This record gives sequence, C-alpha cells and structure tokens, in this order.
Amino acid sequence: MATLPPVSHDAQTARRNLRVGLMAFAGALAMLALGYAAVPLYRLFCQVTGFGGTTMIASETQAARAAARATGQTISIRFDASTAGDVPWTFRPSQVTDTITIGERDIATYVARNESSRPITGVATFNVEPEQAGKYFNKIQCFCFTEQTLQPGQEVTMPVLYFVDPAMLDDPGMKGVEQITLSYTFHRAADPVQPALAGTN
Repeated sequence: MATLPPVSHDAQTARRNLRVGLMAFAGALAMLALGYAAVPLYRLFCQVTGFGGTTMIASETQAARAAARATGQTISIRFDASTAGDVPWTFRPSQVTDTITIGERDIATYVARNESSRPITGVATFNVEPEQAGKYFNKIQCFCFTEQTLQPGQEVTMPVLYFVDPAMLDDPGMKGVEQITLSYTFHRAADPVQPALAGTN
C-alpha cells in the first residue's frame, strides 16, 4: 500500500498562517458588523431609558395621563441651539427660557435660516441636561423627528410639543433640579435631489 509523502514544514506553516489569516479576517468582519449594529442599538437603548440625556417620545394618550397627574409645580426649561460646521444656517430658540407646569403640555419654537445660496438638508440631534432628566422629558411632536430642507435664504419656525413627566418629582436623583436644558444641534444630511427642468435631457 502506497503511503503519502510527509507534509513539509513549509507547507504546514503555510496552512497554519492561512488558517490564522482567515480567522483574523472573520474577526474583523464580525467587529465591523457589530460596529454598524451598535449605533442603532445604542440609539434605541437611549430612547427607551433616557440614558445620556436622550429624550422620550410620547403619544397624546401618554400626555393626557401626565396632565391628569400634574400638581401645579413648575420647572424652568432652557433652550439651546447650535449647528455643525458644515451647516451654514442661523439657528436659535425663539426664547431662551420658559417656566412650565410639570405634567402639562407646552410648546417651544426654534428659528432656522439658510444663509447659503443652495438648498441644505439638516437633521437635528438632541439631548437634555442634567442627563437624568432625559427619561422624564417627553416630546409629542418635534422637528427633530425628520430631516429639514431649507431653500437659499429661507427662514422657518419649527415647533416642539413636549411635557415633563410628573414622575420626576418622586425620583431622588432629580431632587434639587430647578432647570432642564433642551439642546439641539443641526448636522448636514444628504443634499436633496434637485428636480430636472422641463425640456432638458
């Protein structure tokens, strides 16, 4: 019976190196996939828990329940606005502070103006401070839920309908908090597709 020739040391080393290389490549792919998945998972975690000052999204029914629990106590809300360096907009709150009743719906407005000569699409990120207030700050409607496109020179007023959950009054971590700051930053999104002119190819 014929026997196979022994595998050379060089061939064994080559196989081992190939196996290690494939494992490293697979590991890199797994880390890349995990990196992409981590962003939406982290965002979902923040939206559910209020972690990092992420605000909540509430329905009209939840807002009505909160209003029914309102005790008349008030809190100051401070509004902050900024833009990323590649967003040539003027962006500001209509008023810097407001005193609201905890549990009752209130509305704030921000004003944005496109200072450039071309349409710009922006998307707003947001958070509140102190961070522990995030799970009590509820938005019913907000311009930050969708992308905003401003034409050259266009100025718009953008509303935020919100309430602060009365549950904050039972949280020892919120004791002594007299003001919540709501901050927005506009970042550039994909440029809008321009409609083709009639009669052009």
